[in-house]
Amino acid sequence: MTSTVKRVVFLALAAYGLSAQEATFSVDTKLVVVNVTVKDKSGRLVTNLKAEDFQILEDGVPQKMSVFERQELSTEPMAPLSFSVRPGTLEERSAAPARTATGTAATAQAARDPKRYQNRRLLGLFFDLSSMQPPDQARAYEAAIKFLQSQMTSADMVSIMTFSTKFKTVVDFTDDRESLIATLRRMNVGEGSDLAGLASTGADEGDDTGSFSADDTEFNVFNTDLKLTALEDAARKLAAYPEKKALIYFSSGVEKTGIENQSQLKATVNAAVRSNVSFYPVDARGLTALVPGGDASTASARGTGILTGSKQGGLKSSFNDSQETLYTLAEDTGGKALLDVNDLTLGIKQAQEDIRSYYMIGYYPSNANEDGKYRRIQVRLAPSSALAKEAKLDYRNGYYAGKQFAKFTSTDKERQLQEALTLGDPVSELPLALEVDYFRVAKDRYFVPISVKLPGSSVGLAKKNGKQSTDLDFIGQVRDSAGKLVGGVRDQITVKLTDTDAEKLENRHLQYDTGLTLAPGNYSLLFLAREDQTGKMGTFETKFTVPDLKSDKTVRLSSVILSNQREAVSAAVGAADNNKKLMANHPLVQDGQKTVPSITRVFRKDQTLYVYFEVYDPSLDADSKMPDIVASVELMQGARKAFISPPSRANKLGTTRPGVVAFNFQVPLAKMSPGEYISQVDIIDEFGKKFAFPRNSLVVLP
Repeated sequence: MTSTVKRVVFLALAAYGLSAQEATFSVDTKLVVVNVTVKDKSGRLVTNLKAEDFQILEDGVPQKMSVFERQELSTEPMAPLSFSVRPGTLEERSAAPARTATGTAATAQAARDPKRYQNRRLLGLFFDLSSMQPPDQARAYEAAIKFLQSQMTSADMVSIMTFSTKFKTVVDFTDDRESLIATLRRMNVGEGSDLAGLASTGADEGDDTGSFSADDTEFNVFNTDLKLTALEDAARKLAAYPEKKALIYFSSGVEKTGIENQSQLKATVNAAVRSNVSFYPVDARGLTALVPGGDASTASARGTGILTGSKQGGLKSSFNDSQETLYTLAEDTGGKALLDVNDLTLGIKQAQEDIRSYYMIGYYPSNANEDGKYRRIQVRLAPSSALAKEAKLDYRNGYYAGKQFAKFTSTDKERQLQEALTLGDPVSELPLALEVDYFRVAKDRYFVPISVKLPGSSVGLAKKNGKQSTDLDFIGQVRDSAGKLVGGVRDQITVKLTDTDAEKLENRHLQYDTGLTLAPGNYSLLFLAREDQTGKMGTFETKFTVPDLKSDKTVRLSSVILSNQREAVSAAVGAADNNKKLMANHPLVQDGQKTVPSITRVFRKDQTLYVYFEVYDPSLDADSKMPDIVASVELMQGARKAFISPPSRANKLGTTRPGVVAFNFQVPLAKMSPGEYISQVDIIDEFGKKFAFPRNSLVVLP
């Protein structure tokens, strides 16, 4: 059995890593376009079919074909350009006729002129600068220039996109090789590469010295989500073009952390599938030899890991994990990943070869309901076709219908929430950040707080009774390793703000907190939030582990909470009821004040860093039956210790829960210089001769 505690919503200042979205042009049309590739039994492309040779069905219902077009794409490279070719001057280019539109105007033009890119191959070169070190960036640019100079065909239209802190279309689709090459040569090598250093995930597996490597999980979760969100933005931007598109994604891998948002990965893949975009990830690191113990770019190994091989095994595992997401993006969208190959142009050529000949079929669905449900598509050859029994057809299998939330009844809204949990269509309209922690409440039971953060800029408000307000729906499900539902949460919170607070909401966030009581084990969490003014929804999926501390031979610790805010429980802006008995036993509530976890672990100099954790079953003095636990907090920047707190000594156990020693620290950040820090908690059990040094990463902003 599981028990659920009451929830509290807090309004707090935030500094998020979410960038403003680039404005894009969207087209409101119900035309469904399906790209179909046909091959005979020998695997050869079939290019001579007509509209009457095809039949198309949606959810088993035959549809009337409104658009049919055959795309024939050249595979012959254009004449090579000299590597010393001089790009045209500004005056020369101004006098020449325009070759392409740029920015959102191009997207609009593509919608108005559907034949603009007929028989053209659309290749997007996407450079993820945030994941690539400068040498990898230079290698990716050189490969793209080489392709444009000697391997581009007359059918190719190429776009250049980048992501450092936000997604940007540098050049829209054009066949102007000189312009594309000149743009790539102007790229600043090293831009955005400072984020690529945040790649380590967790402790050094070969470190047995008692001090552990920084856990950059918090940074990687949001870096990973931002990379995937940028790919989703690119796919949505390309949706205006009905042709098949290939997005060549240059990166140095996408790190996995173990608690990243799986919903964002699924949402990115779904956006690509709906937009007829295939991802072709290219690992810009090329063929990499892992040096035992690491090369000069990493700190020297500690402990015996370099002798036992565990250090090398950890490096190999981390490298493979960084490539797994690239493979998933390619596999789930119909593309191919280029990994461990030094000639990066092969990744572009693979996309070029895969888009050779196909048919574009369009229809207006007979089912006009805008219910957001999944519609299955089936394309087949008519029985009268000679190839009806032997041909192989490749096309997308379905799409999600649009929805108009304003027309939803209360029943529709509830059904939408349930379907979002069960249909496997993750949504990312409402960005979510989530943290799962654990605190022991009995020998075999743990309280698991779940903290969710929503950016205020994504929340719509309505004027009611002189105040700005909105309703937020929260629903979550926790399943064990066997997939059995073991707990859940369902809440609707009404947020009421004064006009002054409403004006500040753009730069603030809402934080929702809930909790479950669970036994030790491995679990998965699916969490969904919906803002009821606009109907925006966001989902977050993650796996987490509740450890069995009974078997731990070292210091038995709870999660270490880092916070920049303590709020009175009575200051919650939500309308959730507070059960006083339950709140009195909440580990993060002391004296009516709640410690609000900083999910993103980003702090400002004018804030105070609060650190909270608990020690369980400490060793006791034989005579006094009391513990002797000493703890302190350090902030390290590189190899330099920037701050050391006075040690705190605990000589008695807590009274509300047996065998618990709680620690609270306050670290003023006013004298800390901006930058990335490692927060280390030093814990020593004097009687038990045990110690622990848990670490977390954090960032201090000006």
